[in-house]
Amino acid sequence: MRENPLVLHVLGARPNFVKAAPVVRALGELGVRQGIIHTGQHYDALMSDVFFADLGLPDPVANLGVGSGSHAKQTAALLVGLEEVVQEQEPDLVVVYGDVNSTLAAILVCAKLGVRTAHVEAGLRSFDRGMPEEVNRVVTDALADLLFVTSPEALSYLANEGVPASKVHLVGNPMIDSLFSALPSLDPAPVVERLAIPARYAVATLHRPANVDTPEAAKELVDAVLEVARQIPLVVPIHPRGKARLAAAGLVDGESIKVVDPLGYVDFLSLVRGSALVVTDSGGVQEETTMLGVPCLTVRPNTERPITITHGTNRLVTPALLPAAAEKALADGAATPAGELPVLWDGQAGPRIAKVITAWLKGDNLAPASQAKRPS
Repeated sequence: MRENPLVLHVLGARPNFVKAAPVVRALGELGVRQGIIHTGQHYDALMSDVFFADLGLPDPVANLGVGSGSHAKQTAALLVGLEEVVQEQEPDLVVVYGDVNSTLAAILVCAKLGVRTAHVEAGLRSFDRGMPEEVNRVVTDALADLLFVTSPEALSYLANEGVPASKVHLVGNPMIDSLFSALPSLDPAPVVERLAIPARYAVATLHRPANVDTPEAAKELVDAVLEVARQIPLVVPIHPRGKARLAAAGLVDGESIKVVDPLGYVDFLSLVRGSALVVTDSGGVQEETTMLGVPCLTVRPNTERPITITHGTNRLVTPALLPAAAEKALADGAATPAGELPVLWDGQAGPRIAKVITAWLKGDNLAPASQAKRPS
């Protein structure tokens, strides 16, 4: 290992930025040399650039600008672009986040080049290989050299897949670190005023392929969402993915529904914090609502984050069941998490990850996950 090792972080989509910010900050405080590769998987300024400002991330050393496309085309462009940057930068460690195509491409490039890697948010499983993200998770965890786990059940999933315990570290959830840091700034009032919405409202975020990629699925989902909007005014920050399909299915501005452009990190969480209900198919939003105590209905048959159901406010629903579930959630009012928040969701995941990385860069022996369930 070089005397002054270099750590690169590969970020491609909104959740990556949120998870990376605490890690980048903590490594910086320890004096580690680092840089960010922005793949441009989320290329809209409202889905990427604003997050650099909101989260205090440094400017990237490279922006690949790959944009959207099919999984094959996007991943191919990522492979080509990332290989060039990694060869040029010669990092000692590349850190990848979550389960997007940028994560998969980076882990493949580094495996072929012999560059060591770390995966933040390792071990999450929906056990649904029909989800592209599930494929990305499994491949990434099989190839990563360091695996940072957000919740205890992931330890057994990785063990069952044959991942050595010496690679795995239960550190908590860096997305919650970012939320802790943002809490003092999360004021719904200015966002509500700017969007001209009533004081009592719900929020919906919808973009999963299974929900939006066919006209039939999009129509079923939109019809259910419109039923929810008859119960409570609904704000929908529209993800670029599936925007046209959802609009064609009838998701447009109406008397009780407000379709808006994507929001920045602070604005979006402020909106969620003040809402009576969130309807989503996102993974990260399930975690954020758990932390904020906001009722969440996840329009999916499964979740790779079951801890949000057992410890939080989340419930899985089908489009057909969504209106009735929304009616019940609204009648029940604000949710209270069941007991304490999940283990190590305490705002210190970033420093824990940085501590492991710096020790690893020095060649120190690290305790396996079975001995590190509650690291300091």
